[in-house]
Amino acid sequence: MTAVTVRMPRTRELSPRWEVFMLRLGAGLVLLGLWEGLVTWLSPSYITRPSGIARVFWEVVSNRSTPLTQLSGSFWFDVQTTLVAVFEGLAIGVTLGVIVGLAMGRLATVEWALKYYVGALFAMPVIAILPLMTLWFGYTSTARLWIVVIGAFLPVALNVYEGVRKLPVTYLEVARTYHARWWNVWFGIALPASLPYLLAGLRLAAGRALVAAVVAEYLLAIKGLGFFIRSDTQSFHQNQAMVAVIMLALIGIAINTTIDAATRHFLPWFRREGR
Repeated sequence: MTAVTVRMPRTRELSPRWEVFMLRLGAGLVLLGLWEGLVTWLSPSYITRPSGIARVFWEVVSNRSTPLTQLSGSFWFDVQTTLVAVFEGLAIGVTLGVIVGLAMGRLATVEWALKYYVGALFAMPVIAILPLMTLWFGYTSTARLWIVVIGAFLPVALNVYEGVRKLPVTYLEVARTYHARWWNVWFGIALPASLPYLLAGLRLAAGRALVAAVVAEYLLAIKGLGFFIRSDTQSFHQNQAMVAVIMLALIGIAINTTIDAATRHFLPWFRREGR
């Protein structure tokens, strides 16, 4: 007898990445559909909806001259202004946060003096400090810069402090054995060991810095995406304002993606949980 081999038809299975992509795409389309349908059904015509955003998107990003753009300024100039303020504040805030976090983690006197004040400021909304900044610096870009610096400084300082406090004792004992200088311990042992905490603080700092810049621009009426959103919403150009909101979301995603790429390139040994 001759054996008969029955071949089952092949079924194409999506890879896990494609499954995740399709799931995210489907969820996004469902949310957009619900948004469009509910707003069309329940809200006035001037309320933002996806179709309205799509209709004005090119008009906003191409900087076409309209009474609206003459009032709020060039869209890309506002994007550039906000980005410069965010990155300047991040550079200053992260640098100060690393130094203060290391000092609190390594020096008991600095920890006793600053720990509770840094923690209290971290719990306080940044917007509450804005009136004080206007008294010191006026309604200027300098006030915005320092709000961004504070927003970036606090999470970095607290996370680096926690990382240094959890430094393995064996590392310090080996350093003492070899009579390492204090700067070797701080920047050669403590800081590299606390890098996972620093990365977590950097993610928080990026988000808080972006929020601080937009809030300052909105309330101080200075150039930037915050003022762009304010001027558009006050003139009932809700769809144009949402283009700026979408740009802010894309900036946040781009910053986090850059941090991930830099982590994979410069710290290949570091992996987040679940990866």
